[in-house]
Amino acid sequence: MDGMTESSTEVLDVAPRSAPVAVGPGLRAVALAPFQARTWKELGYLIAASVLGSFGIGYLYLGLGGGLFFAVLVVGVPVLALVILGGRVWAAVYRALVRTLLDTELDPPPPFRPKRGLIGFLTGAFTDLAAWRALAFLFVQSLLGVVIGYFVLVAVAMAVFTAISPIFWAIVRPVNVDADGVEHQSMVQFDDFYFDTWPRVLGLGAVGVLGCFVLPWLIRVVCLVHRQVAIWLLTPTNRERMSQLRESRRVAVEDSAATLRRVERDLHDGAQARLVTIAMALGRAEERVARGGDASDLIADAHSSSKEALVELRELVRGIHPPALELGLEPALETLAARCAVLVELRFELIARPSPAIEAIAYFSVAELLTNVVRHADANHVLVSVVPTGARLLTVTVRDNGIGGAPRPDAAMPGAGTGLAGLAARAGTVDGTMTVDSPPGGPTAIALTLPLVEPR
Repeated sequence: MDGMTESSTEVLDVAPRSAPVAVGPGLRAVALAPFQARTWKELGYLIAASVLGSFGIGYLYLGLGGGLFFAVLVVGVPVLALVILGGRVWAAVYRALVRTLLDTELDPPPPFRPKRGLIGFLTGAFTDLAAWRALAFLFVQSLLGVVIGYFVLVAVAMAVFTAISPIFWAIVRPVNVDADGVEHQSMVQFDDFYFDTWPRVLGLGAVGVLGCFVLPWLIRVVCLVHRQVAIWLLTPTNRERMSQLRESRRVAVEDSAATLRRVERDLHDGAQARLVTIAMALGRAEERVARGGDASDLIADAHSSSKEALVELRELVRGIHPPALELGLEPALETLAARCAVLVELRFELIARPSPAIEAIAYFSVAELLTNVVRHADANHVLVSVVPTGARLLTVTVRDNGIGGAPRPDAAMPGAGTGLAGLAARAGTVDGTMTVDSPPGGPTAIALTLPLVEPR
């Protein structure tokens, strides 16, 4: 009996401590929700979505409706094609909003690359899946932004007004007259119930304050729907991703093959030829020594040729993987800037070091862009900046004060592997992008957006 009593006592002592009630974090989250930056950013998104939704409805109604109406005429077909492609512009705007205010990064679809000629352009526009999905998103987003967003914003306004109503009631002292002609100092009433005393007004304010702590969670639910719709309709489909992957692999294979051909050519025309010369010089020196002659001049020539061969081999290795990258991207770019014939200003703001493959792409891209500036831009100043873009991306920008007129990457021959098209293709192998802003007369700004770590 004593043993049973001691055992029971242990159970009774341990059981309450084994099941604590953790309510602190939940209450803390509710209390802090109205003051968190996330709440205000999501509220800003709902306001922006409500305004853009109104314009989006007008765009769809006038653009698609007008295009279809005039489709019987020749001019209506190109207009309708431009309206469809305009969906890509709307999608870019919403992707920026989602990234900035909802903290969600959305991968862009493949760029629009029509075939040549008017027929090729029209065919590409009417069959552009990304543009049609963007228009579908605009339709859904406009309904969400205008209809649901309206009710959410009205609820927020009512909660805030109700929370501060005691202050307004104390200052203004509004007068409301009932059906019997009796005056009530009340600005809110429900049927015959007037909020005309301090207890009633403070109770109404308490309800408003409670609403201010509840509404952030309603805003988050609505923004979750917005975010999910954007993920469904504004990111590439599996078919588009497979197409991008195949193109990236093709470019990577062609780039590797071109690099191997260059290495083979450089070895054949440079180091190999010098090694043959060294071997011949040493052979003649051996014959001269065998005959008792002086072969010091031949040995000196062979020694000089061996040094030149080593220099060429170092340059060749540097072209494959620059030794400066062993210290990091910033020292490597500083070396490029120091060697450039044009004054280069380097602005490097990365904290986390990218992966070796990303560093190599960034280095060789900057090297080629600086070469293009020296050859074609007629510039005397270049700004190279490497800055973080969000938590997982970096942006490399090369800006010069030259004459401009650089071609867009898609204007070059695809798969060429050289020039801006080659740089864009190389960035695409790691899901990166490149933009070119080079109006005639300049300046030229070329930006590459790359992930910090290459995708697997």
